[in-house]
Amino acid sequence: MTTATAIVAGHVLALRRSLLLSKPSCASFSARAIPPAAHCCRTVAAATPSRACRCRSVSSESSTAADIADEEGPKSDAEEYEEGEEEEDGSEEVDPLAGVCCRAPEAEAEGIREWELDFCSRPILDARGKKVWELVVCDATLSLQFTRFFPNTSINSVTLRDALASVASSLGVPLPDRARFFRSQMQTIITRACNELGVKAVPSRRCVSLLLWLEERYETVYSRHPGFQTGTKPLLTLDNPFPTSLPENLFGDKWAFVQLPFSAVREEVESLERRYAFGAGLDLDLLGFELDENTLIPGVAVESSRAKPLAAWMNGLELCSMEVDTGRANLILSAGVSTRYVYAGYQKSAATTQEAEAWEAAKKACGGLHFLAIQENLNSDGCVGFWLLLDLPPPPV
Repeated sequence: MTTATAIVAGHVLALRRSLLLSKPSCASFSARAIPPAAHCCRTVAAATPSRACRCRSVSSESSTAADIADEEGPKSDAEEYEEGEEEEDGSEEVDPLAGVCCRAPEAEAEGIREWELDFCSRPILDARGKKVWELVVCDATLSLQFTRFFPNTSINSVTLRDALASVASSLGVPLPDRARFFRSQMQTIITRACNELGVKAVPSRRCVSLLLWLEERYETVYSRHPGFQTGTKPLLTLDNPFPTSLPENLFGDKWAFVQLPFSAVREEVESLERRYAFGAGLDLDLLGFELDENTLIPGVAVESSRAKPLAAWMNGLELCSMEVDTGRANLILSAGVSTRYVYAGYQKSAATTQEAEAWEAAKKACGGLHFLAIQENLNSDGCVGFWLLLDLPPPPV
């Protein structure tokens, strides 16, 4: 059992349960206050993935990974490790013209069952003066990393299908069960290519490792490429549509702003597979979060008399973030790649606006980290579902 705090009627109550929740005063959705979690917070180093596999580069913008594999033959983990060690020692700089093709020696091939991928243009012009496209593939732990440049004349589902197949053959891993992608504009091409390979394409912004890796590649690769175009805006920007009404099956009975110590959040994430049938965590070590164990992480708890069915429906949405629209006194839930729901509302007043702003400030102080919990009762000790969420800026490409 862990201890957190909830704010009720302006008084701090120390309650002893796994998730400490304030009990709303009525059966409809109603907000409760939460103070800023400013104390004990430190800067979150979440801009760049802190764990990377030892990679070997594959050169040229026109060749495919399959061609390279045929010419060189697969390299052993020891060979890749040695080459990676040379790069880490600084003896070899990143070649902006080269691709990446690597798998961490300690990563079991059969254990990498989900990929994250992006297939989009880059702020780079080729010899014809046309934008270069790139395929970037990784897994959630960055144990698998693959990149390949393509001319804009070969952008179709067949090219992508063959390239994804070459990732598996080049790195000696099976095709994944699922492949997440975050650009809605590429859904048709990606879905078609994945379907032909027997891979489920999942539109989702929970591609956290991929998004952070793209940010890193912008600084270390794209901006150093001889064809880089300064100030070029992304061709396919992320959608941010106006939020729509929440489907009836996703409504809960009550909700409350809550908070949980960072140490308890870690425990909840680590116990997801043991305790809950529904939910999703994040690799906090990979993301580089450096928070005091007592730092309070803000969240939203939802009570429902049909908590298990509600959690099951929520589990299929690829939840990514929750935010407060103080102007309209609403909670906005983002899911998938382009879905936004008005999740709940509260009666607007100076007090509730201040409370909502404090919740957003607490989230910002924690580097955008927050959570959603679903319970059978707000006073119960456990959760039926727990999702760790993270605010991330759109990638620079």
